Amino acid sequence: MKYNKIAVVMGGPSSEAKISRLTGMAVMEALKSKGHEVIPVELCRNTVVDDIKKSGCDVVFNAVHGRYGEDGILRAVMEMIDMPCTGSNVLASALTMNKAASKRIFLSAGISTPRTLFFKDTDAENIDIKAQVMEEFDFPVVVKAVDQGSSIGVVTVNNEEIFIKGMEEAFRYSKEIIIEEFIKGRELTVAVYGGKEKKAMPIIEIVAADGVYDYHNKYTKGCSKHIIPAPLPAELTEKIKQISVEACEITGCSGVARVDLILSEDNVPYVLEINTVPGMTETSLVPDAAGHAGIKFPELCEMMIDMID
Repeated sequence: MKYNKIAVVMGGPSSEAKISRLTGMAVMEALKSKGHEVIPVELCRNTVVDDIKKSGCDVVFNAVHGRYGEDGILRAVMEMIDMPCTGSNVLASALTMNKAASKRIFLSAGISTPRTLFFKDTDAENIDIKAQVMEEFDFPVVVKAVDQGSSIGVVTVNNEEIFIKGMEEAFRYSKEIIIEEFIKGRELTVAVYGGKEKKAMPIIEIVAADGVYDYHNKYTKGCSKHIIPAPLPAELTEKIKQISVEACEITGCSGVARVDLILSEDNVPYVLEINTVPGMTETSLVPDAAGHAGIKFPELCEMMIDMID
């Protein structure tokens, strides 16, 4: 690796700051185990540039989930001061962080994704959102804030009576929401890595203890099971890997990204979203996939730095 001193930037003001710090500390320990000099940097909007410069680092490892890290802002600021930074470029990060923007790209590119309606908070003043949703979909539906991760602001609405409550919950986190048809099936995720040449790691099937892969089950040890590789026919496995790589290519992702999918009961894979700063905690998916592919966690962290474009 060509860099000598690594600043791991974590935390920040987003709703995912706690998980970001867990990712950051895990990455720090992994890189230290490989003999690298590593400095923790808490993301503070007003001082981040000065903090990076004072650290004396020559590369930044972006461990900031959600706003300011995953949305491309940190990467943009680092480009302004000519500091190499892990992850996807500014445009790809911004597109994939916004579920409405990435959904429109998937639809325009012919990538299989659940049918979707798009709404802003001001729409409630002019149209009957519930009536429009009921005309388009049967219940349940999935309501999502467009710019959150870790299943924050995501609500599965099972019936008409609780629709307004679910919509209000999503609007708590964002001024824009998407409402998707509910696809009953198996939850899968695929880590995709590389620059111009992208490859997929083994597919993981996620089985939550209570059937709901929410914030609690994602980050509580023992509350979800990762089945690696997902028990799928070889042809279907390759199809899912290919659609995951295509989703990353069409949005311009690089480094390591994680594509989340639903495999319907009739074996149709639907891309839900892409995470350009995937979790790297002890319960996280990407380290599990990498480990099954023979890539140990410290090597994975080094790879992410070596893949900076």
